[in-house]
Amino acid sequence: MRGFIGALSLARALRGNSTAVATFLRPPLTAPYGAICWTSSNLVDRSGLSTVPVFRSDDLGFRYYGSASTAASLSQKDLKTRGSEENSFKPKEVVLFQYEACPFCNKVKAFLDYYDISYRVVEVNPMNKKEIKWSDYKKVPIVTVDGEQLVDSSDIIDKLVKRIHPDYDLNADEEKKWREWVDNHLVHVLSPNIYRTVSEALESFDYITTKGNFSLYERLVAKYGGAAAMYFVSKKLKQKHNITDERAALYGAAEQWVDALKGRKFLGDMEPNLADLAVFGVLRPIRHLKSGRDMVEHTRIGKWFSEMEHIVGQASRI
Repeated sequence: MRGFIGALSLARALRGNSTAVATFLRPPLTAPYGAICWTSSNLVDRSGLSTVPVFRSDDLGFRYYGSASTAASLSQKDLKTRGSEENSFKPKEVVLFQYEACPFCNKVKAFLDYYDISYRVVEVNPMNKKEIKWSDYKKVPIVTVDGEQLVDSSDIIDKLVKRIHPDYDLNADEEKKWREWVDNHLVHVLSPNIYRTVSEALESFDYITTKGNFSLYERLVAKYGGAAAMYFVSKKLKQKHNITDERAALYGAAEQWVDALKGRKFLGDMEPNLADLAVFGVLRPIRHLKSGRDMVEHTRIGKWFSEMEHIVGQASRI
């Protein structure tokens, strides 16, 4: 009974963090990622910033190399390589408070990895959240940049990209549309897929409990009790989001994204934009689990995904 209650507590804690989603393993030779599906709003007041204790580590900073372009406006393509010397973003320390299994955390990591921003990770225990007791915001991701707190994955990315490229247009219609699509549609498709069967739920929780911040007891409870709980939760999510066939919904989302590219290498043309990074960040961890393997096998997304893996490169996580 104690173990079952613990599993339900874990499921409630994780469900309370963000919108329905789940993620899995990265390819060989790259840093591992994973995600799990939780059901609540990812919205937050984007005006509030607060100061938190600065966490020290060695040799942190932003490894950014861009041209000293004097163009009046920034092209939405070339967003990694263009920028001005005087506006280069060089924080001394970036810390990401996360669940390794959180899709919104993986969105932020994809952005940081692409821009080669070194960051340290603090893994939050989803059952007690003691690692973020200092913050009034009780969800993840939370990012601190030289002690300044940023919250909500999309808002974190908005604020960071403006520090890298002050004239970056965050309201470009196509890019904004597909970034919102990630948060409002794509993430909702993933949980019913990764917990679709008992074996897939166990596969997911085996990864989560290996990579997450759990004690031995919590790990055992989460793997079996959590997998069982999320298997049933995923069925409710399926109904909530009007999904009749999990795999068809996943394949449809993948094809919808490929259609949006309109034959381009990336949505940002020759270089990925923030929408490319958001889709990649959410999907990257599932790539090598059953749902991700099925997605690549049965849709056209594989080529784009491989291009993104190549251009994002290795994790800049310390």
